[in-house]
Amino acid sequence: MRQMKNFLGTQWGIISVGAFIGVFASLLQKWGNPGNMGVCVACFARDIAGALGLHRAGVVQYMRPEIIGFVLGSLVAAIASREFRPRVGSAPIVRFVLGVFAMIGALVFLGCPWRAMLRLSAGDWNAILGLLGLIGGIWVGTLFLKGGYNLGRSNKTYASVGWIMPLIMLGFLVLLFMFPQIDGEQKSGVLFYSTKGPGAMHASIAVSLIIGLAIGFFAQRSRFCTMGAFRDLILFRIPHLFYGVLALIAFAFLTSLILGQFHPGFAKQPVAHNMHLWNFGGMVLAGLAFCLAGGCPGRQLFMAGEGDGDAAVFVLGMIVGAAFAHNFGLASSPKGVGPHGIAAVIIGLLVCTFFGLTMRQKA
Repeated sequence: MRQMKNFLGTQWGIISVGAFIGVFASLLQKWGNPGNMGVCVACFARDIAGALGLHRAGVVQYMRPEIIGFVLGSLVAAIASREFRPRVGSAPIVRFVLGVFAMIGALVFLGCPWRAMLRLSAGDWNAILGLLGLIGGIWVGTLFLKGGYNLGRSNKTYASVGWIMPLIMLGFLVLLFMFPQIDGEQKSGVLFYSTKGPGAMHASIAVSLIIGLAIGFFAQRSRFCTMGAFRDLILFRIPHLFYGVLALIAFAFLTSLILGQFHPGFAKQPVAHNMHLWNFGGMVLAGLAFCLAGGCPGRQLFMAGEGDGDAAVFVLGMIVGAAFAHNFGLASSPKGVGPHGIAAVIIGLLVCTFFGLTMRQKA
């Protein structure tokens, strides 16, 4: 384990993790996941919210094993390396709200940073606007960090606090096995299932869970984070994490070419729209919220698995944000931005700016 830790902490280690994610995310699409959505933390958390009945958008309801695997895989890695450290910081309500608006911004674009890169690697040029927006939002976030923005230092806490999110995910897995999908039925026991649309497209539970566990394990060891890659590059000119991002895009591109999943263009891309301004604007909001919260959605799941109560609050905010997005007409669809999505992005940017300006640590 120590040798693996040393390797994954190196430049080639982070490149290997990015390559692993890029290859297997593309393969998950081949094996049944939606187009250009082999792995999408935002979309899959939205599907989980739908599976729990928190929203009733019938086309996006499924208990995604990949998300469960991310947290439990990270938990295993943290315990094995003695890095399971239950901790909490401050401003939990702020972290929750940041999670809500991060999800709203991502669902206006229709994807998290991982999916933006997967969409780009498969030829969806709309993702270019999303990635530019993500970088812009992170850049604004770094300005707040330079100005003293800080949510407070994490402190050691009770072990039970660190176990809450892993146990929630374990509970979700139990529900998935207790109430499996019934052919043609939208509900099985307490869970909702899509019978059409992206939510009805998924790889087998075993394959999805195993890949999710592996990604969670390796990402926890390597500290893989898409937001952190751009933040470190902008703030400190440190490219370490960015090498992992480049590897993800490159290997997803190669895998998409081999599998015949590369289809370049703006039009008729799977689960995407070409309202370019709001592809950009949605990800500005998401990038800013990720930066202020200290990690991209994947990283938040990995930190929650290693006992970080702050990350767990952010994850819960994302799930609730997904419910808001679909219950109140904020989320986009292939037809375009939802009826209230633009207003939600503007409000989210104002709220995040308020946090950035007012939550500064005095020298």
